[in-house]
Amino acid sequence: MKSPLLALCLAAVLASSTFAQSPLPGSFDINMDWARLPEGMTWNASTSNVVADGKGQVLVFVRAAPYFRFFNRDGSFIRAWGEGELFSEPHSAIFDADGNIWTTDSRDHLVRKFTPDGQLLMSIGKRGVAGDNSSTDSFNRPNAVALAPNGDIFVCDGYENARIMQFNSKGEFIRIIGGVEGSEPGQLALPHGVALDSRGRILVSDSDNQRVSVFGPSGNFIETWPVPSRGNMITTADDTVYVSDVNAGSVSIVRDGRVVGKIENLGRPHGLAMDSDGTLYASDSANRVIMKITPQP
Repeated sequence: MKSPLLALCLAAVLASSTFAQSPLPGSFDINMDWARLPEGMTWNASTSNVVADGKGQVLVFVRAAPYFRFFNRDGSFIRAWGEGELFSEPHSAIFDADGNIWTTDSRDHLVRKFTPDGQLLMSIGKRGVAGDNSSTDSFNRPNAVALAPNGDIFVCDGYENARIMQFNSKGEFIRIIGGVEGSEPGQLALPHGVALDSRGRILVSDSDNQRVSVFGPSGNFIETWPVPSRGNMITTADDTVYVSDVNAGSVSIVRDGRVVGKIENLGRPHGLAMDSDGTLYASDSANRVIMKITPQP
């Protein structure tokens, strides 16, 4: 079933040649029945996250085995893997440039890197061991990961702590960003997502403060944006930022720190992804719905 087109009131948008750098669309077509599970398979748990590899596959990360479920862009099922006790609380997943999958397990306090077929390549953190805001080798319920072009790893360690942890491509600790809980500039309250823009700035979903906090490449605080942000974040080539919020049930479209559009009535959009053609996918984690959100000209 497709919902009616959702009109967006948009302003001050710059034109150019690709979707990531083109005028924002005036509306979106939202397909609530996009993902088609094979006969006999149900979600059976929260659809915690969704992510596109940009090459035709879309992964839905589910809080029940099989944890990894892959679909074509048309919603047809491809395969699934991840059984048993591989995860305690699957939270987020992203693809890297090589097609590997980075995940967070909030209950086991782990960040892990898998090959597309499930081979474990790297693990950061200590399984079952919670660290505080000063720890350099342990998390406390991490919930998101972002990757820099040079391979640096940014982990949002936010359900119990109030920080972003930065590691190099080998998983070696570099720095803590934030690390103090509160609402003052540079402080964080339940950070729930992290993304990088083209200038290397670190954007943090500062969810309990109802804002996005922005830090420089060296971890210095820059500014905040008044955008509700308990969900996921995506940055495009021209630094348009898409920010989902489970409490508002919406995705805010942000440029230069200002909301220039919204996609609404999305349930609890915990997961958010953008494909290489500009199509968005959102996972309503409460209602176990995966939405395909297509921009209309």
